[in-house]
Amino acid sequence: MKRESFDTLQQEVDFLPLNGTDHIEFYVGNAKQSAYYYQAAWGYELIAYAGPETGVRDRASYVLKQGKVTLILTTAMDPDSEISNHVRTHGDGVKFLSLWVDDATHSYNEAVKRGARPFMEPTRMEDENGHVIISAIHTYGETIHKFVERSNYNGPFLPGFEKPSHKIESVPVGLKHVDHCVGNVELGKMNDWVKFYEDVLGFKLLLTFDDEDISTEYSALMSKVVSNGNGYVKFPINEPADGKKKSQIEEYIEFYKGAGVQHIAVATDDIIHTVGELRRRGIEFLYVPDNYYEDLIDRVGAIEEDVEELKKLNILVDRDDEGYLLQIFTKPVEDRPTLFYEIIQRCGAQSFGKGNFKALFESIEREQARRGNL
Repeated sequence: MKRESFDTLQQEVDFLPLNGTDHIEFYVGNAKQSAYYYQAAWGYELIAYAGPETGVRDRASYVLKQGKVTLILTTAMDPDSEISNHVRTHGDGVKFLSLWVDDATHSYNEAVKRGARPFMEPTRMEDENGHVIISAIHTYGETIHKFVERSNYNGPFLPGFEKPSHKIESVPVGLKHVDHCVGNVELGKMNDWVKFYEDVLGFKLLLTFDDEDISTEYSALMSKVVSNGNGYVKFPINEPADGKKKSQIEEYIEFYKGAGVQHIAVATDDIIHTVGELRRRGIEFLYVPDNYYEDLIDRVGAIEEDVEELKKLNILVDRDDEGYLLQIFTKPVEDRPTLFYEIIQRCGAQSFGKGNFKALFESIEREQARRGNL
């Protein structure tokens, strides 16, 4: 099938078109302090707030933005609320992966018709700045996909949110947009959730990695990547594989108490600047030994960046048929060894760094061993 006809077919069968990631909402133990961390260390700008001062009695939410990346940090006022229970069980973690759509009612109806479990029926919210329509469905673990329709709204974020009365001066580090979000699921559940995204949301299987691709002497995992029709939303799904010792996926599920979002990959156009600035502000990254760089050019071919600079910052490089990419992974950003971030710069490459898997997972295992969890 020629590419043109494939693209046309994709448009014809894409019953749930997505414009991208609208926002990612975390449930956290202390949203005010978490918001300070993301402003001071990551350079996000505080753009909106909802809480008792704005008439919201049960929670406080801080909305942070950099480039097209929008995060919400939400904490509960009631120790027995659903938010508090989520934090008690999982620690700080992602609750909502929210998708930007043109029609939240259509998106909800199509998903539910195909087997999605409803979380919130299409709901209209409005204030003096216009209205939005939001609906939502369940996905793996306690993670929820919201469908957000906001074409008729021009407020700071959503109805119920106001511009903050006070915020610190933050300096962005060059984060542009969400590249992909990775979910960890229980043993034997990866294919079930891949089928969910294919059947319910119309995603396509993009890539498959088995335990030969992602393994070390001690542990292994399997992963499949699904993408929506236009490629704006990509979700790799991981599950454990048999190994001599506990894999990083098993460690995550043990401490998160179930399936959930493992890491968020955020794109940058200048990874050397972004990572250099994040390191200066105290963000910790996984360590890869210097010998990784000894034959780097032989492995990946010519690149524009200075290898010594990449080595100093511990940035990884990989190449596919479309070009190359640069990537690096933080250590967990919560006290539990759960959520972390990937910083990625794509120089043509559309893959996920398969050539770096061994070095990356050996680095993760070193951290697991330090925690006594390998």
